[in-house]
Amino acid sequence: MAKTNIYLFANWKMYLDLAESEKLAKELAKFSKKLPKKIKMAVFPTALSTIVVVKNLKNSVVGVGAQNVYFEDKGGFTGEVSALMHKYAGAKYALVGHSERRHLFHETNHEVKMKMEAVLNAGLMPVLCVGETAKEREDRKTEETIEIQLRSALHELNLNKTKKLIIAYEPVWAISKGTGVNDAGKHCDSAEAERLHQFIKNTVRQLLKGIEPIVLFGGSVRPNTAKEYLQKPNIDGVLVGAASTHLDSWKDIVHNAR
Repeated sequence: MAKTNIYLFANWKMYLDLAESEKLAKELAKFSKKLPKKIKMAVFPTALSTIVVVKNLKNSVVGVGAQNVYFEDKGGFTGEVSALMHKYAGAKYALVGHSERRHLFHETNHEVKMKMEAVLNAGLMPVLCVGETAKEREDRKTEETIEIQLRSALHELNLNKTKKLIIAYEPVWAISKGTGVNDAGKHCDSAEAERLHQFIKNTVRQLLKGIEPIVLFGGSVRPNTAKEYLQKPNIDGVLVGAASTHLDSWKDIVHNAR
């Protein structure tokens, strides 16, 4: 059965500076005019580039999101940017608990929970990221790890205003630094990705009655693998890193999603 919507989210990470972000945003504004209505696209620039990206995508169908937020609205928190500040800058989405935040910056499940609440209170749509490391997978704790992350982030969460939840499954063991596979050469095949997307959806349905989650795959997606993932019934879209920072490769991913 054909999908009603396909979500294509581009996490630009720390790859693009201000000028590069503005250039790509302008190109996407033109390119997005030809997108089918079922394609729901959003980009996640750096905090410094958010305002200029929002400005250039203002009259397009492409949404803008924050890569990270702090859970307090204001205060003496040097170097942080709150969810509310991102909202005022024009963002619509926010990544929460991205694998790099969890494992490079040691973000805890408790902090992820507080950020989820802050994002919702600010009126942004959270994109909750979950996934297991290589060690957790080797120890056969994949489902246990994901369930713990979901239970912690969604506990007593108030989704009354949105009635919508987006989750990105990130198999940490299969995420590269721009090469297509991780340092160990591992790759999450589409069948395994589909299995875990279904597990995530079933878990969320049990935790949040009446909520049908949108689940994206975020495991080093490339133009040549996007179609394979998106053909699976429980994979509603993709969260793309390095490949989303080049217009040509991003166009190829969009083409493969149609």
